[in-house]
Amino acid sequence: MYKIEAIIREEKMEEVKEALSRAGVTSLTLYQVMGCGSQKGYMETTDAPATEILVRPKIKFEIVVPTREWEEKITETIRRVANTGHIGDGKIFIYNLENAVKIRTGEEGSNAI
Repeated sequence: MYKIEAIIREEKMEEVKEALSRAGVTSLTLYQVMGCGSQKGYMETTDAPATEILVRPKIKFEIVVPTREWEEKITETIRRVANTGHIGDGKIFIYNLENAVKIRTGEEGSNAI
């Protein structure tokens, strides 16, 4: 089993969700997060002196899939759809999962996802 975490631009959320649904993803978790990477945030000016804001709003997807083939398919789907070609498009992280347990039934492993 694999856990895929993708951090993408907010404006790409709906497009990525739709693409994942078409690819066969039936469950995922979404978070509104803040962060920065290569773009290094931005400057904000108000009545006070300019303040450097080091984080930007992003969307984080978490998806667990049963096989390497699914991991590759879903990772490529996210990469393709979330890509704008500009700094700040995001990152995808992939983890090997040792186990999963469905709370309601006690099923484990791929049966739990």
